[in-house]
Amino acid sequence: MDCDVLVIGAGLAGLVAAVEAADRGLKVIVLDQEGEQNLGGQAFWSLGGLLFVDSPEQRRMRIRDTLDLARQDWMGSAQFDRPEDFWPRRWAEAYLDFAAGEKRAWLHSQGMRWFPVVGWAERGGGLAHGHGNSVPRFHVTWGTGPGVLAPFIARARALEARGRIRFRFRHQVDELIISNGAVTGARGSVLKNDAVPRGQRSSREVVDEFWFEAGAVVVSSGGIGGNHDLVRKQWPVDRLGPPPEFMVSGVPDYVDGRMVEIAEHARGSVINKDRMWHYTEGLRNFDPIWPNHGIRILPGPSSFWCDADGNRFAAPAMPGFDTLGTLKAIRKSGADYSWFILTKAIIKKEFALSGSEQNPDLTNKDIPLLLKRLGKNPPGPVQAFMDKGEDFVVRDRLEDLVEGMNALSGEGRLSLEHLRRQIEARDREIGNPFSKDAQITAMRGARNYLGDRLMRTAKPHRLLDPKAGPLIAVRLNILTRKTLGGLQTDLNGRVLELSGEPVPGLYAAGEVAGFGGGGMHGYSALEGTFLGGCLFSGRVVGRSVGA
Repeated sequence: MDCDVLVIGAGLAGLVAAVEAADRGLKVIVLDQEGEQNLGGQAFWSLGGLLFVDSPEQRRMRIRDTLDLARQDWMGSAQFDRPEDFWPRRWAEAYLDFAAGEKRAWLHSQGMRWFPVVGWAERGGGLAHGHGNSVPRFHVTWGTGPGVLAPFIARARALEARGRIRFRFRHQVDELIISNGAVTGARGSVLKNDAVPRGQRSSREVVDEFWFEAGAVVVSSGGIGGNHDLVRKQWPVDRLGPPPEFMVSGVPDYVDGRMVEIAEHARGSVINKDRMWHYTEGLRNFDPIWPNHGIRILPGPSSFWCDADGNRFAAPAMPGFDTLGTLKAIRKSGADYSWFILTKAIIKKEFALSGSEQNPDLTNKDIPLLLKRLGKNPPGPVQAFMDKGEDFVVRDRLEDLVEGMNALSGEGRLSLEHLRRQIEARDREIGNPFSKDAQITAMRGARNYLGDRLMRTAKPHRLLDPKAGPLIAVRLNILTRKTLGGLQTDLNGRVLELSGEPVPGLYAAGEVAGFGGGGMHGYSALEGTFLGGCLFSGRVVGRSVGA
């Protein structure tokens, strides 16, 4: 054998699996079709959000959280309802125990730290037993995605120096090797070296072939979000309506899903292909890194949200509350986009952009720059999109704003009077402490949480108040992101056949396994659980493979 464990994919899940296995004395080879500059994969570009339950950060913010409450929220979001949800449900239970138990201490011991204000993401669909987080649980890592990766890259490099781990970049797997019914390695193509910057599309020119034999193989190759044809093929039409004709990509081009089919050919079962997680607040990046690069707005609760015809969405389709519920409402409208209408007073406090590169203060651990978020103007990256992004319209008067919105879309679908009636009705509720408007009630509820009042929710005001202006409209595109289904695995991370029996020698971790079991999130996610799923499943596999 060339190694004890062959890991396919050098993203977060693969790195964690590799270092945990190598720390047990196993010899590991890590393959990746991209160059060394992409070590860490998608996690590098993330905001670094992690879900913890009853953390010190929560307690300092007077947030009362419990494992029982987190389980209620998770299961209300997951809505497991299929026979094949047996292993996903068990993975969800195990992950919740991890998130409420040793997860934070394990990461803290490796040097990871978190921003003290806990975020309240994905606030839910309106029922206590339904979708969403009952309390804030979104912990932003100090250093964002690179900060999450740093301990594992350091461990991997140290193990590499000791000869326990070998990296083989630009190695694209084409087939898993099967001997006597067991997966015993992989063969594939060596791609031409390409020095393109991290995240950019790289060459697929083949210069050689490879063949590695191993005691066990771990697939940790990520999801399908960069492959829009595959996203549309697997799109849940019955739940979300027809797939969009246009989407922006929230992940690099190399997130292509090719290893899923390769693992299927080795008898691995793939379940819940129709479960996926795509965002509704995507911006076209004016300075793209990968093809069709989109950036997600992380919104506070105050923006007026309407479809392409100017019809305001009803609860729970409110900013930051129910991602898939809003996606369904957008697709029902027949358009691929929607609109935010807001003010400068809202954007400066409520708009954040997802991604390490869009948050230089958090990524670079720059406290003076971080404090500027409390100033009178929007954060620098947000201001840059206002100035340069093609999805923004900024005007002083509603008449001019609507004219600019129609010019931007090129469709002329918006009626000034229709929008004015709805916005004025919304504005009347601001002066009414007994509002029947669900969004106004949600805004006031958000400000009861100290973290939101300080950093994430503007003081309620009339959108048409000139003192709060100028008015801003943002065209929101659908942005591809996460695959919630995947290779079915047991609680040791062993890939299972359709019969339920393990495929000897084959393991999976991370997004390719639906973050555990073939879809531990079920239909919907609570946020802060994608990186966490990679960490947990990678750790499980690294500690069990070859045992």
